[in-house]
Amino acid sequence: MSYRPSVIVYTIVLRAYGQVGKIKLTEQTFLEMLEAGCEPDEVACGTMLCTYARWGRHKAMQSFYSAVQERGITLSTAVYNFMLSSLQKKSLHEKVIDLWRQMVDKGVAPDRFTYTVVIHSLVKGGLCEEAFKAFDEMKKLEFVPEEATYSLLISSHTKDGKWQDALNLYEDMRSRGIVPSNYTCASLLTLYYKNEDYSQALSLFTEMERNKIAVDEVIYGLLIRIYGKLGLYEDAQKTFEEIDQLGLLSDEKTYLAMAQVHLNSGNAKRALDIIEMMKSRDIWFSRFAYIVSLQCYVMSENLDAAEVTFQALAKTGLPDSGSCNDMLRLYIKLNLTGRAKKFIVQLREDQVAFDEELYRTVVRIYCKEGMLEDIGQLTKEMVTNDSYKDNKFIQTFFKAICGEPLRHQKVKGNVASNQLDSTALGYLLRLYLECKDFNNLEEILKLLLETAGSMSVLTQLISNFLKEGDLSNVKALNDQVVRLGCSVDDATIASIIGIYGKEQKLKQAQDVFTAVADSPTCGKLIYNSMIDAYIKCGKPEAAYSLYKEAFKKGHDLGAIAISKVVYSLTTSGKHQEAKEMIHLSFQDNLELDTVAYNTFIKAMLEAGKLNFATSIYEHMLSKGVSPSIQTYNTLISVYGRGRKLDKAVEMFNLAHSSGMTLDEKAYMNLICYYGKA
Repeated sequence: MSYRPSVIVYTIVLRAYGQVGKIKLTEQTFLEMLEAGCEPDEVACGTMLCTYARWGRHKAMQSFYSAVQERGITLSTAVYNFMLSSLQKKSLHEKVIDLWRQMVDKGVAPDRFTYTVVIHSLVKGGLCEEAFKAFDEMKKLEFVPEEATYSLLISSHTKDGKWQDALNLYEDMRSRGIVPSNYTCASLLTLYYKNEDYSQALSLFTEMERNKIAVDEVIYGLLIRIYGKLGLYEDAQKTFEEIDQLGLLSDEKTYLAMAQVHLNSGNAKRALDIIEMMKSRDIWFSRFAYIVSLQCYVMSENLDAAEVTFQALAKTGLPDSGSCNDMLRLYIKLNLTGRAKKFIVQLREDQVAFDEELYRTVVRIYCKEGMLEDIGQLTKEMVTNDSYKDNKFIQTFFKAICGEPLRHQKVKGNVASNQLDSTALGYLLRLYLECKDFNNLEEILKLLLETAGSMSVLTQLISNFLKEGDLSNVKALNDQVVRLGCSVDDATIASIIGIYGKEQKLKQAQDVFTAVADSPTCGKLIYNSMIDAYIKCGKPEAAYSLYKEAFKKGHDLGAIAISKVVYSLTTSGKHQEAKEMIHLSFQDNLELDTVAYNTFIKAMLEAGKLNFATSIYEHMLSKGVSPSIQTYNTLISVYGRGRKLDKAVEMFNLAHSSGMTLDEKAYMNLICYYGKA
């Protein structure tokens, strides 16, 4: 026949075989074409490359592409797109980027599809700057980017913390009339959430509803977190229930987001309900799920469950410092110091990485237990981390324990008070108190008193000692403070005196009071506390004497103090002194309450001064102070004992007509005096 082989015919056959995946026949046909003397052109070569790309034969595709390059054949944009797309589908982003660069070097003009594929691979390959450069080129060539491209770049900016760049991209996309996908909205909601711009987040959610953009579980999860941050806990719960009803609830992240919202609201029970729901539905527990579960058990003070959860967390790898800190805080809260110390030993053996918060908690325990050597060893390890070289708390411990005495460092100019952390100095005070190292205690105290907030630190430390009932350390620390010519605040001094009074240690209470009595700052709180101490120790006359002293100095100790002193004097049989005090309060027109008047009336009843008791009642009415049922009960006794039965009945009826609920005592009093009459 007169037929002459043609590249065009062979190319048609190559395409036909390639479309149905007959790779072997395609290759045989191409070899036949070469044997027939037909020189393959860019179309034939492109057809072969598209066939390999279509069916994922990337190794053969790249070998053939190298051969094509050697022949100097320039391929079309469509062929490059085919190859780029095929490589990207298999997540071979490095090969996509390499092929793209070769395409640019060959001068082949990319189209919209090329840019879409390449930008995706550049982002996935971590070459974000190059991706944005390609994006700008794309727009300059007037190619309109797809929504997916915008979404990817917005997500990239969000992850990098470039909030404004992400928002600018979104505005650019909206200006082109492109409706955002739920993926784009999820990125923006994440941005608003991290940037605490909750009003914009809720506005975007409204826009999504208006544009009928499908809301998936990820977006609902973000909405739950946003409601939580705004304190809208019930709205968060309703959203969670809505997801469940829609059948969208499947991701552990959504469950954990709801659990964390409940934790932030302080509701450990509801948080645990979410964790139990996860377990009942066989939701897989990640490491993060164990961390959140542990937080729930710590908040609810369920020690056994917390320890089991921590062990499960440890099986996933070394526990994080936050979870370790949670466990230690639970041990401290439950006053399980022994367990806390064993736990720390285990952390040290496992070489858990300490952050500042965990270090603070451990040091707090070490200081309370007087474990000086352990603090020194841990601190030396912490300062080897460059990230803590400017940390005042850690550096204060390092300078105090691992270097020469701080007073020497200060003289040399190596350390100044403003370089020291007041909280750390407070911990050191406790350490040296426990170690009975009073020389270092005094030096640390001097440095602390030079720092801002020193009084609040001292107050907190003494308060802790008082809660623990550790009066020896309270005395030792307060003595040092007084020796240095200083004083803690009135409330703390009053608390110290109050504890001594409760413990019947009057001498110690007097010593504390005497140390501050002449101070112009010694006020109502301290006097009242010392009066209480005298009363608790059975010294009512001393309490009365101190009350008069305070009164002369211009202190109004209030109705409660007056009531206590009068009651104390009365129960001790000091009726004349009680009467004097009542007269004194009337003469000076002191403001008294119902309880004070009741105390006065009862005191004079017990003293047998019935007329004075009734005059107290009249004085009470003249001052506009309302009587209580106790007032009327006492007056029934006053009039009954004075054989004024008609007045006693009058008091009974007055109480009844005032709308008060008469108690058994009122009836019994009146029955008793009717009987006596």
